[in-house]
Amino acid sequence: MAGLKAEIAQRLPFSSIEEEALLSLLRTSDCLQRAFQRRTRDWGITSTQYNVLRILRGAQPRGLTCSAIGGRMITAEPDITRLLKRLKTLNFIRQQRDRQDRRVVWTRISASGLDLLREMDPVIRQLPAVLLGHMGERELADFIRLLERARTRSGEAQASLSCGGEACEQMTSAGAG
Repeated sequence: MAGLKAEIAQRLPFSSIEEEALLSLLRTSDCLQRAFQRRTRDWGITSTQYNVLRILRGAQPRGLTCSAIGGRMITAEPDITRLLKRLKTLNFIRQQRDRQDRRVVWTRISASGLDLLREMDPVIRQLPAVLLGHMGERELADFIRLLERARTRSGEAQASLSCGGEACEQMTSAGAG
């Protein structure tokens, strides 16, 4: 098993063990993300779009607001408005203004979005075992615990994302429903 220094062809030692651990975590995250992205690409969507569709499937039948979607995402998305617009163009989501408060826009997964997830589910369900199955149950439990502990100092673990207010209004006013 090659170490990070060899993988990135670094000759000098890392400045600290913390630096090496952080860079190794970032490298690992990128490798796993790219592997996941290759699987979702077969259906013409990104892993981020897949994440949104999964979130909306779990929020049926009411759906969620843009900021609520952002708060549940695995990776931070700086432009949720554009992401939702793309999913709407693909007919995977529907949007509708709240009847009591017209400023609020509810996003729901569409029937075609549900069909896509049903088609993807068998392949995507196998992916964690494909990518991490070589690690034992105890190793994975320790890994999860250490990752959760590492996130506590980031200040970002529970930070919610927002929709960008006016941009959400502009996106949905051209055809909510």
